[in-house]
Order: sequence, then C-alpha cells, then structure tokens
Amino acid sequence: MNTKNSKRVYKTIMLIIITSMLTFLLTTIMMYGKFKNTFAISNKSSNTLIEESGLLSTLQEFKAILKSEYIGEIDEEKMLEGAAKGYVNGLGDAYTQYLTVEDMQELREDTDGRYVGIGVYVTTDTKTDSILIIGVFKGSPALEAGIQAGDIIKKVNGVEYLGSQLSDAVAILKGGEGTEVTVTILRDDQELEFNIVRKTINVEHIAYEMLADGIGYIEMDSFNENISKDFENSFNSLKENDMKGLIIDLRDNGGGVVKEATEIASMFAKKGDTILITKNKKEDEKKTISNRDPIVENLPIVVLVNEATASASEILAGALKDNYGVAIIGKNTYGKGIIQSVYALSDGSGLKVTTDEYFTPNHTQINSVGIKPDIEVDLSKDEYGIYQTDKENDKQLLKAIEVLKEKIN
Repeated sequence: MNTKNSKRVYKTIMLIIITSMLTFLLTTIMMYGKFKNTFAISNKSSNTLIEESGLLSTLQEFKAILKSEYIGEIDEEKMLEGAAKGYVNGLGDAYTQYLTVEDMQELREDTDGRYVGIGVYVTTDTKTDSILIIGVFKGSPALEAGIQAGDIIKKVNGVEYLGSQLSDAVAILKGGEGTEVTVTILRDDQELEFNIVRKTINVEHIAYEMLADGIGYIEMDSFNENISKDFENSFNSLKENDMKGLIIDLRDNGGGVVKEATEIASMFAKKGDTILITKNKKEDEKKTISNRDPIVENLPIVVLVNEATASASEILAGALKDNYGVAIIGKNTYGKGIIQSVYALSDGSGLKVTTDEYFTPNHTQINSVGIKPDIEVDLSKDEYGIYQTDKENDKQLLKAIEVLKEKIN
C-alpha cells in the first residue's frame, strides 16, 4: 500500500472515531512549547470507548448524495479533515482544537525558536471571537512596521478572519522569506493596514540588564522550553554585579509551557511551598510544590504586567505575589487561567484539549478574572497612538523603579 493510500485509510479510521463508532488510541509522541497560547504537555495515552450514534449514518447519506449529485471535484482527505475540525469545534471551546500535521509543525517551530513570518504572538479573544495580538517579537518585521500588543487582526491579504479561524490566519501570516503579506488590524476602533515583508526570525524570549542604582531587569516575552534555565543564568549574572532589587517584566507575555513558569516560581519560594493549584474535570485538586531551595531571599522584587499578560505569565505573577510578596505593577492581566494538553496522533496530527483550570497558591481564581495590580499605571501614547515603552517614557517601568528604590533604601 503506498503512502497516499495509507494516509487515506488512516483518515477514514479517524473519521469513524470522531463519529463515535470505535475505540481510539491517543498517543503522545512529542512535547512542544508556547503561541501565541499556554498549554501543558501530556505524555499519557488514552483509550476512549465511544458509543454508537446516528452521526455515522448521517455522514454516509451525505457522502452518497455528494457522490451522486455534486458537480465539482470531491477531495476526500480535505473533507475528513474538515469533519475532524468541525467535531472538535462543536465543543464551543476556542482553546480545544484539532491540529493538522501543519499545525503540529508550527508547534515544533515555536519550540525551536526559529520560523519565517512577521513575528507576532496571537490568541483567540473568546469574548469577541477575534484574533488578538498578545506580543510582538523583538527585531521582527511586525515590530518594525508598528504593530503592537493589543491590536486585533481583522484581515490578512484582504480576507477577514475571526478568532475561531486563528489557525487559518496564522498559516497565511507565515510564508516564504522575503515575501510580503498585508495585515489589517483594529486599534482603538480604527482600521490600519500594514504591508510587511516576512523574514526568518530567531526568537530570543529573554533579555536582561542592570539599570541604575543596582536595579536588575529581566524581561520575558514567552515561556518556551528551557527558559527557566535562561532566567536563572540571567539572574545569577545580575546577582554577581551586586543587584539590590529586581524587576521582572511580563508585559505582553502570552504564556507558554506551564512547567517553565513553575520552575521559575520555585526559585523564589521555600522548599515545600505550593507554586500552583490545578483542578481537572473530576474537580481533583493537584498542587505543584517547590522541590528546591530558593536562589535568593529578602531581595526586593516587583513584577510588571499588562492586559496581554496571560496564562503561564499569570501563573508566575500569582505565585510570586502569594509566596514572595512581590508588588504587581501595571494593568489587570488577561485572565486565561486554563491549561491545554497536547496529544499527538499517529499520523502526525494532534488534539489540543483544555484539561485543567489553575489557581494561585492562595486559591485565587485567574480564569476570566486576571490578576489585579497592586499599583495600577497606564502607559502614555505618542501622536500615532503607539504606547511609549522606551525607558525614558515608560511610566510603568518608571513606577517599578520608584517602588524598588523605596524598598532598597
């Protein structure tokens, strides 16, 4: 049997699974990091017996009619893929998705930290069914063009996309090196159009520096795999330069791998402290506990957040607030307090499933609520409506420095 026929046979079997006729095996074969959305990685497999329903007979009738009457060409594989997406979309959960082989490849690229595109983190805003930009890569074409976190993507190459069509829009945003894509965004009820040339982006998710008066600064724009090690290395470098206080900047950080966030949180908690509380479908409560000694104690710390701080970022901010008593400065966070697990299927496609809701160590709810800052600070905008985030005009950063100076002195 050739490869194409093998794939068609598998797709047919998968359709039967989806239409509730057979037992199927979900086998995790890979682990992936971050997007624009936060997820946990599962390495378990599951056999699920699905009771027979009338859906299969309905689809068989569809197939018979289409083969008999439809005047166009029928792409069986594309229809099976559409059936899989439609079945999962019927849950009404924007974060539970059937992932095509191409979608899974995008996850690999995110993990590798290298891809060709415009350089934005996007997610589905479930409240408005729109595509929300929650972060822009440093040195990316999108940043150079003036696109910023908080913008809403309305159209790509003149075609309008909803939040429920996120994967379709992302597929168009990515493309060949040096090719151009037109992105229409909505900002403050005004539509703006950008012509952006795609390029290869090597994603650096962390940056650090020593500011004046012994204040260290660490910025993270995503929680990709191994960023906890990068964070600890950055922290130790600042510590060696006589750091007296630390600013952790999580603004525009849309999340990533949950384990990376809890690893960083454990660096500032006492051994045995609770870092994260999760609840699954059965309401079973699970606690993530710090299993290491803290890297430092009694160091003044503040955390910067904004409306695009989401998921794993909220896990870290909440844990630092509850366990270490840090001050949260900025704007109320996004409020995505749910975790997705990714299950890889045997043909290379996958299923991303919302499996848990999480809470801070003090049982504070995050989902649909977010984290309220201890000190709320708005950013100023320039004449073009772009937030001023340069260090001389960044009001949130300046407030963080002011608070730290008071604690240091």
